[in-house]
Amino acid sequence: MLSMRYAAVAAIGVALIWAAAPQEKFHTRLAPVAMDATMRANVAGIGSASATLTGNKLTVSGTFEGLRTPATTANLRLSRVAGVRGPAVLELTVTHAAAGSISGSFDLSPEQVEALKKGRFYIQIQSEKAPDGNLWGWLMR
Repeated sequence: MLSMRYAAVAAIGVALIWAAAPQEKFHTRLAPVAMDATMRANVAGIGSASATLTGNKLTVSGTFEGLRTPATTANLRLSRVAGVRGPAVLELTVTHAAAGSISGSFDLSPEQVEALKKGRFYIQIQSEKAPDGNLWGWLMR
């Protein structure tokens, strides 16, 4: 009986610490990726997204519209320098349509938290006719 009370008190303590953790807000405007003339027929659209960092937990949500073909995938990518393409590191859930939403929740490593705070994470949405990227935007405070 006594150990159950300690467990309950510990659980409440952890919940209070997590609830008291400061939240940091990030946002981005999603716009067409850098493109050349051959891509103009397939790349279009706009959107926006926000992210909240609580401790090491990142929660992302956003919307997009105006794609010329349905979205296929969306991810968080990590750049070596803000503004430069980088590899996909976390997969977002995306609506498979020309308009819709993106979302995801992730536990970040300390290195990823630092990269986020330095503006090195960006969102990228791929579509059927733009598999190398349709919309993108860097998460900034």
